[in-house]
Amino acid sequence: MKGRSPNKAEKQFHDQLAALGCIACYLDGHYTEEVSIHHIDGRTKPGAHLNVLPLCAGHHQDGTGMPGLVAVHPWKRRFEQLYGKQEEILLLCHELLEKAA
Repeated sequence: MKGRSPNKAEKQFHDQLAALGCIACYLDGHYTEEVSIHHIDGRTKPGAHLNVLPLCAGHHQDGTGMPGLVAVHPWKRRFEQLYGKQEEILLLCHELLEKAA
């Protein structure tokens, strides 16, 4: 993959996000623990490793995870219609992290 690897602080942030579980499942009213980190706007731009969401397989990549979920790849528009703009979802993640602290 293109772009640099996350630094220590970014990895720590990813771990904190992952502890929240899948944010889309959270918005659906349930908890899914196993997540991957989705980069909202690619991996190469400045700040890319902080502009991320914790998503389960089914919400991250179509054809993986539980059937019937709308995945951000390749259904970004549908995903955002269901859950809100990704930047807004990231703000929710920050709020949840603050509450958990």
